[in-house]
Amino acid sequence: MQIYLEAFLDFLKVEKGLSPNSIQSYQQDLKKYLSFLKSKDITHIKNVKKDTIVDFLFFLRKNISPTSIARSVSSVKNFHRFLLREKIINSDPTQLIDAPRVEKKIPHVLSSDEINKLLKSPDFKTSQGIRDKAILEVLYATGLRVSEVASLMRHNINLEIGFLRCKGKASKERIIPLGKVASKFLVKYLEQARPLLLKKKTSDYLFLAQGGRPLTRQSIWKMIKKMVKKIKIKKHVSPHTLRHSFATHLLERGADLRSVQEMLGHSNVTTTQIYTHINRVRLKEIHTHYHPRAH
Repeated sequence: MQIYLEAFLDFLKVEKGLSPNSIQSYQQDLKKYLSFLKSKDITHIKNVKKDTIVDFLFFLRKNISPTSIARSVSSVKNFHRFLLREKIINSDPTQLIDAPRVEKKIPHVLSSDEINKLLKSPDFKTSQGIRDKAILEVLYATGLRVSEVASLMRHNINLEIGFLRCKGKASKERIIPLGKVASKFLVKYLEQARPLLLKKKTSDYLFLAQGGRPLTRQSIWKMIKKMVKKIKIKKHVSPHTLRHSFATHLLERGADLRSVQEMLGHSNVTTTQIYTHINRVRLKEIHTHYHPRAH
C-alpha cells in the first residue's frame, strides 16, 4: 500500500501543484490511516470497506481534535478517489462518509493601534531590523501567508508600479498591490540591508538571513513573537494574525468581499466571509462599549 501512497503524493505534487507543506499534511494523515489498516490485518487497499472507514473515524475520535479529524477524513477521501480514478479499486468506500462539522473559530485580529505599535517595533539601527520592518509592512500590506513571504523572489516585486506577484496554494498565482508605505520600506531594505545580509553572495530570494541564506517561515514567526513580547501585546499573535488584520481592516473601511477574496487567494468566497463575521462581532463590541443605552 506504500506504493499507492507514493503515487498519490506524486499526483498531488505534479498534477495538483500543492505546496510541500500541504503534501506533508496529506502524508502524515495517510501514514496514520495505513498504519490503522495494518493493525486490522488489511493488507490490500481493495479490502477496505465502509465499516473500516467508520472504525477509523472512531479510532481518530479517541486521539485527536475535531479539526484534525476533519482534515484526516478529507485526506482519506481524496486518496480513495485517486485510487478509483486510477482503477486500483472498483468502488469508493468513503463515498457516503462525511467529515465531522467543525465550528469555525473567529481569528485573532489586531486593532489599528496594535498594528501601528507592531510596525514601529523593529530596530532601524541594524540590517536585520530594517529587514524585519520590511517584512512586517509587506505582511500587513498584502495579507500574504508567511510561507508566501518566505518564498518571495527578488523578481516578484515591481516597485515601479507598486505590485507584488506570488504563488499561493496549488501554485495559484496572484498579483497584489503593495501600497506606498510597504514599497518605501522595501526600497530601504533592498538598498541598505539586503547587500549587508548577502555578504558578496548571490541569491534570488527577497528576504535573507545572515550570510545570504533564505529566511525561513519559522524565523519570521520567531521574529514576530519577539516583537509582540517587546511591545507587550497580550493577544496570541502569529504571522497569520497580520493576514487576518489585513482582511478585516479592508472590509471595515468598505472594501468589497470579492476583491479581498482575490487578494487573499481564497478559491471560495465562503472562506473570506469569516471576516464579515469578525466585523459584526467587533461592531457589536463597540456598540456595547460606547452606546449610552447598550448597558
